[in-house]
Amino acid sequence: MKNTMLKNLVVILLLLPILAKPQAKLSGRVTDEKQAVLGWANVMLLDSAGKIASGTTSKEDGSFELQYRTGSFTLRISAVGYTDFRNALLLRGDTSLGNISLKADTKSLSEVSIIGRRKLVQFTPGGLVFDVQNSVAASGGNAVNALSSAPGVIVENNTVSMLGKGASRVMVDGRMVELSGAELMGFLKSIPSSDIRNIEVIGNPPAKYQSAGNGGLININLKKGSGNSWKNSTTATYDRNSYDVLSLSNVLLYNRERFRLSLSGNGQLGHSRVSQRLDTYYPSGLWNLDYTGKQDENKRSGRLALDYDLSKNTSVGLQYFGSRQTPGTSDHTDILIHNASGGLDSVLVNQGARMLGSTSHTYNAHLVSTLDTMKRILSFDLDYFSFRSGFDNDFRATVFTPQMDFVRNDQSANNSSAQHIDNYSAKVDMEHPVKGLNLAYGAKISSIASSADVRYFNTISGSPVPDPSRSNSFSYRENNQAVYLSGAGNIGPKFGLNLGLRLENTQTTGRSADLARSTKTSYLKLFPTLDITFKASSSHNFSINYGRRITRPGFALLNPFRSYINSNSYSEGNPFLQPSFSDNFDLTHSYKGLIRTELFINRTANGFGPVFTSNSDGNTLVITRENYYKGLDYGLGVTLTNDITPWWQSQNLVYLLGSRTRFINGINANPSDQAQLYLSSNNTLSIGKSTKVQVDYRYHTAYTRGLYSFGNLFSLNLGLRQSLWKEKVSVSLLANDVFNRAYLRDYGSVVNGTRQVYNENNSSRYFRLSFAYSFGNKDIKVKQREFGNDEEKRRTN
Repeated sequence: MKNTMLKNLVVILLLLPILAKPQAKLSGRVTDEKQAVLGWANVMLLDSAGKIASGTTSKEDGSFELQYRTGSFTLRISAVGYTDFRNALLLRGDTSLGNISLKADTKSLSEVSIIGRRKLVQFTPGGLVFDVQNSVAASGGNAVNALSSAPGVIVENNTVSMLGKGASRVMVDGRMVELSGAELMGFLKSIPSSDIRNIEVIGNPPAKYQSAGNGGLININLKKGSGNSWKNSTTATYDRNSYDVLSLSNVLLYNRERFRLSLSGNGQLGHSRVSQRLDTYYPSGLWNLDYTGKQDENKRSGRLALDYDLSKNTSVGLQYFGSRQTPGTSDHTDILIHNASGGLDSVLVNQGARMLGSTSHTYNAHLVSTLDTMKRILSFDLDYFSFRSGFDNDFRATVFTPQMDFVRNDQSANNSSAQHIDNYSAKVDMEHPVKGLNLAYGAKISSIASSADVRYFNTISGSPVPDPSRSNSFSYRENNQAVYLSGAGNIGPKFGLNLGLRLENTQTTGRSADLARSTKTSYLKLFPTLDITFKASSSHNFSINYGRRITRPGFALLNPFRSYINSNSYSEGNPFLQPSFSDNFDLTHSYKGLIRTELFINRTANGFGPVFTSNSDGNTLVITRENYYKGLDYGLGVTLTNDITPWWQSQNLVYLLGSRTRFINGINANPSDQAQLYLSSNNTLSIGKSTKVQVDYRYHTAYTRGLYSFGNLFSLNLGLRQSLWKEKVSVSLLANDVFNRAYLRDYGSVVNGTRQVYNENNSSRYFRLSFAYSFGNKDIKVKQREFGNDEEKRRTN
């Protein structure tokens, strides 16, 4: 069956050049009279009746390229603040127009502060683009804040996802950031939002990208410009939650002839408050756990990118990114232990101190070459990724009477761990346009070596005594080989088709030294993608997307030994955890770029995740990871973006989400599914030329999905940004989550007849003041290059 599917899809790809009607390309670059590039200009070809035959918008560097059928047309280019450009063209083949200069429209310059702005949200066939530069809520923050402001993107519980779907893959300038959990959050927090241009949200990524993750792709594009020039931006930020956090970031971009440099650094000092509550309903009585921690928010990171043009068509480059994080905590946990009648029997107090640290280094060397006038582009990448992390946890549990009289020291221990990950990879990609068809193909190989060491010492006697039964060394190795092929073309003037195939071959070996146990797996999987677009008219556009995805477990989740959270709860991995697979279907409709309607269905097989299991024998909570479910997630939603008045931009979203879940491994629990209603509204008010006010609101109802139930949530964010000194200086104020309700609430499950309800609030409500200063030439272009360490980096946590 799989071989037949593969053959059929390959045949279709080979037939695309035959099916595609004769098409040609029109290209050029839009500039002003001083040859400064103009991004986001509207470029249209009008037929003899004045109707739009083809159209696009210029990129950030002013370039554009569009497809057309040969004939006579009128080229029209428009941009806010400039007079329209019109010119009659007779087009018979691929045509390059070079630079096209627009003249400033002096009559409209006084209105630019009101209407001369890009939309906060623009729709694309497979998703949307969120303009971070116009978001007041993201000002002075970092990439996590920017993602939280993007429509349909959810950042909760150390996970980035799309509405109703699983965890999303994150890219920066096309470079995969393959980290997960807290490590991913730490990486994103090292990127200042002042350096982000926009965020692309893509439901089903094309075959070029690794097939990992069932929640789509999110690409963070950093600011760019053009010309022989330089620019420096410095941002200082003060956050106030229960404690203080200070951040300082600097970005230098330099471009001179063939040489391009990007140099950035980011540092942060301070603390945040962590609060957790867990209610466990044991048969013997209720246990109320309240945890508070003061977490260090100490981070530093740096990036260096160098590119040099060997010739007009070939460039080489090097890139490095490094970060160091030390999010240690001082912990205090009170556990109120009740009897079956509801009376308070005793109080268990846990005092602890956790020292955490992680260091990552990513290196990339690349070559990009345009081979001929057909614009065949060959790129080659070599990558090395190194990750080191350490964890040291001291805790002591003391039992008291309900009147807080000392009874005994129940437990005292030290739990420590270390993890080392090294990843090597190489890949080659080819963009191969032929007449009427854009082909892309390539290959990648990667090798990963991971080792983890967990040690437990009993310290109740005052001296550390090793406990071999709670200690372990675990090593893991994974090799992956992949090839892909995709083809895109137009079938007539209204239909577009993009087909892709990706084949991945994976071998893994895991070994527990202390348990003398090894596990080996290997699998060869095919991942097809399909994208069909239909332009019914100038107002109505439809697209159908399909993609098959894989989600591999993170390395730490495969380690079978325990990491103690406190004396009565621990987390342990599962060396037999297997990847899950999903089939994702999306149908979207866009009306005049203002309204986007989406219907999606995602089917997941062999799904895995955390399982909270309470052991009533010792009243202990164990967090394991298991392949325990098959699921179907679906949703229907509408996104509306519009200028209500010339000074009021509004983006509104409403989704109805549902799911159906079946447990597959004999877990002692019953699945439950309840629909969710999700609403959000982002509003930006322009007061004069240099002042913006932002009011954002988000709400979702309580819902249940499979094993877990979730409480309702709502948040209100208020922001103000003032530009000074011809926009060289920007001062921003933000009150985030004014009512302190945008956190994980009533996260509950019932396993083995015992119910657990969990709440976590990590400084959701805070106040931010930021000051940004930019100087130099703003028209700067520094090429960014993707790293090739794909899924491996995501799985380091």
